[in-house]
Order: sequence, then structure tokens, then C-alpha cells
Amino acid sequence: MALTRLQLLVAWTLAMAGVTVLAASPDNTVLVDSAKKYCMIMPRTPHTDIGDSEHSGGMQSYCSASAHTSDSQGLLPDNFWRNVEFKTGTGSQGARWAQLTGCIRPETVDRLNPGDSGGQYDSSGGDGGQGNPQGSVCAGFNHYVELVEPAGPRACIRCCDDSDDCPLTKDTAGCPAVVPGNYFNCG
Repeated sequence: MALTRLQLLVAWTLAMAGVTVLAASPDNTVLVDSAKKYCMIMPRTPHTDIGDSEHSGGMQSYCSASAHTSDSQGLLPDNFWRNVEFKTGTGSQGARWAQLTGCIRPETVDRLNPGDSGGQYDSSGGDGGQGNPQGSVCAGFNHYVELVEPAGPRACIRCCDDSDDCPLTKDTAGCPAVVPGNYFNCG
């Protein structure tokens, strides 16, 4: 994928300012800008359990309409979230993070199985710490962790600069343990 002159200028400017710039293809990039502007990883194939999607080529970014920038990304419907909270903050080491937590409508996305207990996607886990999906990034941050729990029905995603603020070892404990926030009594 060739970068435009503007993208190269922005990358150079950020590098000169000491900011880490991570890049991935649009279908392998998540985003947390607001409750209306976000991208998350979802199974690439319809009606797939999260765990069954966790293989090379099995996942791709799905975005809200305002964050959708490429035909390689899927489009999430406006009513995907039933209740969602956007929040930003700083971790124990002072590094910034941004997150979405809340209840989802899994039946609005043909990629999901509403009865699936879910699973985790992230930028720093997987084989050799290369991410799941491999090479995925969160735009503007160094790390991310995302859980999609259709049977919950809830989801959470946190993008962070410090990997300690995006824990990867609690994936079976569920969203509230991994990304503390408001889940509006989803179940």
C-alpha cells in the first residue's frame, strides 16, 4: 500500500516529535475516537464464533459509518451498540487510553453468532506477540485489547499507549475484568 505525500509528511512530523507511528492496512486497524466513530475487529466470514475466526485471514476491521474509510473494511450498523460509553483516561504510569464499553446487538451483524460466548482480539498477543489478528494496530495508540461477547451481549475495546493498560491475560474473565467500564446490565 503506497502512502500519500500527506501521510508521509504526517509520519515524518510525528517521528521527529518522538511519537511512535504504527501502521497497518485499513482492514487490520481498529479505532476508538468516540461512541460514534470507531472500528473493531470482527470475524471475516458470516455466522462465525469469535474463537473460530482467530486464524490468518479470519478477521477484519468493521467500522461505524463515520470511521469507515476503505472498501476493505466492513460496515457496522448504527444500532450495533444498544448502550455504549466512550471514556478516556490515563493509566497508573500516566499513559493515555481510550475505550468503548457496553451492550451490543449481535443480531445486527451477520458476522456474529448471538449465542457465542465470545473471545479476544488484540495487538500484542497471539503467536510471538504479533497480535490477533497478526499486525493489527489501533490508530493513534501503541496497543489495544478488544472482547466481543455476543451472548453477553456486550463488547469492549481499549486502545492504550502502555501495554499494562490493555491486559491480555484476562480474556476468559470477560469485558468487565479486562476493560472496566459501564456495561448497563447487558445480560
